[in-house]
Amino acid sequence: MKKILLMSMLISQFVFGQDYVNQVFVLNEGYYNYDTFEIETPVTIGVYNPVTNVYAVVDTIEGARFASDILIDGDYFYVAADKELLKYDINTYELLYSQELIGIRKLAIADGELYATRGEYLQTFGSYLNVYSAMDLSLVNTYDTISGPKWASEGVVVVGDNVYVAINNGFEWGNYKALIGVVDLPSSSYENEIDLGPDGKNPDNLMTDGVNLYTVNNKDFTGASVSKVALVSSEVSTLNIASASTGCGTSCLREGKINYQVSGETDLYEWNPAEATTDGTSLSFTKNFYGLAVDNINSYLYASSTDYSTYGTVHVYDESNNLINEFDCGVSPGNIAFDVRSSVGISELEAQNLLQGSTFDLFGRKLNSLENEAKGVYLKDGKKVYNN
Repeated sequence: MKKILLMSMLISQFVFGQDYVNQVFVLNEGYYNYDTFEIETPVTIGVYNPVTNVYAVVDTIEGARFASDILIDGDYFYVAADKELLKYDINTYELLYSQELIGIRKLAIADGELYATRGEYLQTFGSYLNVYSAMDLSLVNTYDTISGPKWASEGVVVVGDNVYVAINNGFEWGNYKALIGVVDLPSSSYENEIDLGPDGKNPDNLMTDGVNLYTVNNKDFTGASVSKVALVSSEVSTLNIASASTGCGTSCLREGKINYQVSGETDLYEWNPAEATTDGTSLSFTKNFYGLAVDNINSYLYASSTDYSTYGTVHVYDESNNLINEFDCGVSPGNIAFDVRSSVGISELEAQNLLQGSTFDLFGRKLNSLENEAKGVYLKDGKKVYNN
């Protein structure tokens, strides 16, 4: 009976191995005083352990006035910080490579290459979309203003064989754009641009559910809107947020719906693309947030708050919007990323150590060998094998 129970537990772990959040990365933008041109609080990278509830700073990025994105891919994570693209080891937090890129904004990865958007106040560039090797951050390609985006760009996502880039020209007052650029990955060519229409100007956050693209648009900061773009047809629908008298401060895609907060307000709204109403539904929050991110493994919402100069806090909410935890971090925690891993590798290692040199059938019966045994799945040396 004990052997049957052991087999059931081990096989269950193999077959039903689950993903889990190993650690949560928080990119704190710090505080740059634009009056004195001094960095009063530096940019930091912090890590939160959701099991122990311990938060710790793992690196300080000296010389960066701000930071704008953090991206996790396998054993590494990448950071966009002011004038630099940085690559780190996800386990040791060691800085491995750095690459200068003035005005770097957002990151996406596809086929071993990093796509980085650009934009900066009072500066124009020869290219607003650059591509780097994910291995060593060496430059692979630049899309100049003739063969790529002509203006400052922000969000970037990868879906299938395409890279989508939100072009907002967000640093030039009164000349905002409403475009999404499309890059074809197989040919590396800049294919076309999707126009979001006059109410879709200044797209700030670009999101996807794999079927549609969504942008939350700040327009001219006297209102806000949400755009939906069908990936198959490129059909665009843009809806104004009637209750917004200014732009949106932060937003995210959560369980297939857009959560957004109007700048300066304390409530959070949920907009359902399927219903396509002009205003979202109030979620009855009472706190102004700076950044939003969704832990899709546990259906948790991570929402940060800050006064932009002295403190930063991350609040964790469950799927019913109940506050379940919160922790202090750095100043202006604008970007949050989740290190998701699989428990299968751990179970496999434990099983190998425990059952090395042994063979069992699915009933937990120990066998001398698989010779003359029926076809099927067995456990040998802690690994699943198929006897044919």
